[in-house]
Amino acid sequence: MAERRVHVGWADGLHARPASLFVRAATASGVPVTIAKAGGTPVSAASMLAVLGLGARGGEEIVLASDAEGAEAALERLAKLVAEGLEELPETV
Repeated sequence: MAERRVHVGWADGLHARPASLFVRAATASGVPVTIAKAGGTPVSAASMLAVLGLGARGGEEIVLASDAEGAEAALERLAKLVAEGLEELPETV
C-alpha cells in the first residue's frame, strides 16, 4: 500500500473551500484514496462529508493511502496540494 504523511498547509485546516479542492483533486485522480488523521480511521478522500468530518486543522498530520495502480503519482500530487495549501488545483491534478 502506498502512503504519504503530510501536514495540512492551509492555516484554517481542511474546512469547506480547501476540502472541496482536495475532494475534487482526489476524484480527478481516478485512484481510490483514503485520508485519515495520524492514528485515526481512514475515510474516502472522494467524500466531502467524510473529509470535513475529519476536522483536520492547519499543521496537523494526515495520512493519504491507496493500493490501486497509479497510487504513487496520485498520492504525490494530493500530498503537494495539502502540504502547500494551494488555493486552486494545479494543472497536474
